[in-house]
Amino acid sequence: MKEKSKYVSHPLNSDGIVEYSDTENETWDFLVSRQNRLIQSRACKEFISGVELLQFKNKVPQHFEVSNILREHTGWAIEPVPAIIPAQDFFELLANKKFPCANFIRTKEDIDYLEEPDIFHEVYGHCPLLTNDSYANFMQEYGKLASKVTGKVRMRLFRLFWFTIEFGLLRENGEYRSYGGGILSSKDETVYAIDSDIAERVDLSDPLVALRTPYRIDILQPVYFVLNQIDDLWKLLDFDLIKLAKESLELGNFPPKFEPKPKDTTTMVI
Repeated sequence: MKEKSKYVSHPLNSDGIVEYSDTENETWDFLVSRQNRLIQSRACKEFISGVELLQFKNKVPQHFEVSNILREHTGWAIEPVPAIIPAQDFFELLANKKFPCANFIRTKEDIDYLEEPDIFHEVYGHCPLLTNDSYANFMQEYGKLASKVTGKVRMRLFRLFWFTIEFGLLRENGEYRSYGGGILSSKDETVYAIDSDIAERVDLSDPLVALRTPYRIDILQPVYFVLNQIDDLWKLLDFDLIKLAKESLELGNFPPKFEPKPKDTTTMVI
């Protein structure tokens, strides 16, 4: 059985504000400062523009502060949630232009890696691109699509979400750049995804390939799927993704490109 998380979301007061401690604000400042340095030659231009629009300061942002900026640009907002939520709830929020976001931040002991997506992962990793119309509109449409299905089919659609929204790469001026939030909120993955000569980088021309590719969430990704530009996310919706998800279940997974997860470890999310 998975060990209960030590992380608990903070309550909002009557004004919708979370009272973060000095230590939590220092952690946010450290993480933002570090990632801002790392992404300059590794993140896509749309992500960097989004970081500039969100104007992250040296303290944990309040949900309404981020939502106000997102609404101004794309009509999106972030939705306070306690922690990880069911896939159905997750995709329904996306379908309504709301991005789920827990309001806790990792401790210094977990500064590089933690078991659950915290506010740094959600806000820094995902919200910059939610200022981009093409990306934000795709997220809404994908949420609508994934909300229509259940069970294993939905989890297959989450797998495609993983290889795009969480860990996707683009080509920019002939070089690889990251747009995935799981990459860009992780110190190690930000560098590895772009600089590694070990990782595989595969064109995402056929979604069925990604849908049949297994992954582990507690390691650096052995394979990344690549689009030519952020607008190419929309080309994925030209496919019958529900049909392909069902087909991927019938065909089964490709052989994994990683070792099995040790049984005595817990699942982790960057």
